[in-house]
Amino acid sequence: MPTPSFTSTHVRHSTRKSTGKSTGKSTDKVSGKISGKGRTPARRAVAPLAATAAALLLCGPLAAAPAHAADQPGGSSDAVKPPAHMSTVGGKRLGRPDTQVDPKPGAPALPKGLSGKSWLVADAESGDVLASHNAHWQLPPASTLKMLFADTLLPKMPKTKTHKVQLSDLDGMGEGSSLVGVKENYTYSVHDLWLGVFLRSGNDAVHVLAAMNGGVPATVREMQAHAKYLNARDTHVVTPDGYDEKGQVSSAYDLTLFARSGLQKADFREYCSTATAQFPGVFEKDKKGKKTRSSFGIQNTNRLLTGLGVEPYKGIAGVKNGNTTNAGATFTGVAQRGDRVLLVTVMNPQEQQPNEVYKETAKLFDWGFEASGSVNPVGTLVRPGAAGANHPSAGGEDGHKHAQASVSTDNGSSGGMWTAVGITGGSLALLGAVAFGVHRRWPLPELVRRRSRD
Repeated sequence: MPTPSFTSTHVRHSTRKSTGKSTGKSTDKVSGKISGKGRTPARRAVAPLAATAAALLLCGPLAAAPAHAADQPGGSSDAVKPPAHMSTVGGKRLGRPDTQVDPKPGAPALPKGLSGKSWLVADAESGDVLASHNAHWQLPPASTLKMLFADTLLPKMPKTKTHKVQLSDLDGMGEGSSLVGVKENYTYSVHDLWLGVFLRSGNDAVHVLAAMNGGVPATVREMQAHAKYLNARDTHVVTPDGYDEKGQVSSAYDLTLFARSGLQKADFREYCSTATAQFPGVFEKDKKGKKTRSSFGIQNTNRLLTGLGVEPYKGIAGVKNGNTTNAGATFTGVAQRGDRVLLVTVMNPQEQQPNEVYKETAKLFDWGFEASGSVNPVGTLVRPGAAGANHPSAGGEDGHKHAQASVSTDNGSSGGMWTAVGITGGSLALLGAVAFGVHRRWPLPELVRRRSRD
């Protein structure tokens, strides 16, 4: 595959419709997008950066971007301390402020130097929450909210469906939005657009998909309804792309629910674990005068997957990162080691070091894999629907009651296969797969089969 290149674009402030809510602050600075105020209106998408610049990006940490509020973790709109009382969905201990962990004798200590305002470590299969810190603190989610967007819309559109982009499709994007480079009057497949959403966190791709879904307001309503179905009660959706808006919040607990639900979908697993891809560009004439459509390389902004600026995490398989002025850096990841598959979410590390959200996520993954079996769960990831809402631990009962049932092996049961993708020496290696059956006690491991693949 050709060396991936990076698009660089900046959306003028007027592209966000005047609602009185827009912060006008840039999003997903962690993606390495270079911004410059007033440079490029939404009407025009810019070409990718020169290959030499992309190569420099791939060889080391990103060059410093122009001074911008979003370069610093956190934002003045966030409360300094978590509320004394938060939601108890998933267990009473999850509603308490500060760190919650219940180690057995000989259990490893939690990593030192964790500065995230909120974080959570959970077993992706059983739903056991192994440890948490302010799990239900409602904070700005940044582009991790795109996990809910994808989980809501992916089943509605076949990936082969195409759409010719109209200028109106790109209305409402906030200033400084990270873009993949969608151009009006060009046709894209749904598959192309989802690659733009997951790999480049492209708000332009999000808005086009939302337009195809009946518009941003309809999409926001559907996302909110889906969050309610997943029992993600900390989440309030204002925009489909996660851009900073007044009242838009989620939590480490809810983001982990979104990731777990999304990972039940094959397309979601495919996109979130893709490191590099080609994105459609413009039509160009060859030497014979024939017009052909060019393409350019894009790379996933999840640095634990790509190893851009940090060590790639062995066994990582996604899921989504984000960064805005108010949210700081946010990240939810899934990784596999041996027979364990863990989900980790970290929101807004206060340590102001490059790639801190990835470093703290990696520490929590390491701890979680070592601690599995040597800690008592402090809560659970509840199931979707009324059954999940009525789960004993969803009502805040002290202590964890894990509602594990004997699992059906009926071949006719619904379910899906999702893969854990690891990185070794920069190359992707498929480590294994877990099939989940979707039953009343959703999602439970129906069958676990590990096998090495090249």
